[in-house]
Amino acid sequence: MTESRGAEKIPQWKMDEVNNVKDLIKSYKIFGVVSFEGIMADQIQKMRRDLKGTAVLKVLRNTLNTKALSESGDDVSEMTQYIEGQSALIFTNDNPFKLYKNLSKTKTPSPIKAGAIAPADITVTKGPTGFPPGPLLGEFQSAGIPTAVEAGKIAIKETKVVCKAGEKVSPKLATALAKLEIYPLEVGLNLRAVFENGTIYLPSVLAVDEDKIFADIVAAVQQANNLSVNAAIPTKDTIVAILQKAHREAINVGVEAVILEEDVVELLIGKANVQMVSVAKIVAAKDANAVDDELKNL
Repeated sequence: MTESRGAEKIPQWKMDEVNNVKDLIKSYKIFGVVSFEGIMADQIQKMRRDLKGTAVLKVLRNTLNTKALSESGDDVSEMTQYIEGQSALIFTNDNPFKLYKNLSKTKTPSPIKAGAIAPADITVTKGPTGFPPGPLLGEFQSAGIPTAVEAGKIAIKETKVVCKAGEKVSPKLATALAKLEIYPLEVGLNLRAVFENGTIYLPSVLAVDEDKIFADIVAAVQQANNLSVNAAIPTKDTIVAILQKAHREAINVGVEAVILEEDVVELLIGKANVQMVSVAKIVAAKDANAVDDELKNL
């Protein structure tokens, strides 16, 4: 059957696709809108294989995805604002942060085309290229890459920014960079937004430094433990350290105050012995005969 929309009939296959997306929204904990601009069909298939078992990638016309989202509730319909250009939907039971991380892993270096805007400074690095002398030398030089022949090979004479971020890449430079296997772009699925339980997460929130977060947590735990020990606030993680600290401090007080307790006596004798030897050395330095042979040999 087909659905009528005024005089226009919606083909059954479109209705089936929309219903399939609506079912996926219900079946998975989260879903996101991704951009696949600049990605070839074979690359998309590879990404599908890489994501198999963790996520489902649904590439449809924007009108169909928009219709499916609009018919899935008010909260979900908010995600339609992120569907533009070459967009797809991705479904997973992972959390939004893990989805963002997994998609980042799908990105691969890619050459930049002539006329494209450099996303960041494009730099060539000083060193040999491996190319023999020939027409390439002139091509590299005309592209703004400082080259010369060294040890029978074309070499880049100095590290140089050949195109600044925001500038257009010239045809000559694009060709030269490709030959040098310098790939300034990262091609992959770019996450625009993720929907989870009525909340929309943007990439700026999901792009976290896991190593830094882990280091911050470790530092916070250490600081909390130090506070607990120094303030004598016992917890199951610090009670042993608190007792050890109290014991050390009690011993120190016993030694300084010369309190003859079982755990202190040996330390007091050791301290007295050190003081005796120190005094003997001072006396011997003034009068060697004032100290007996036993003390002299200590």
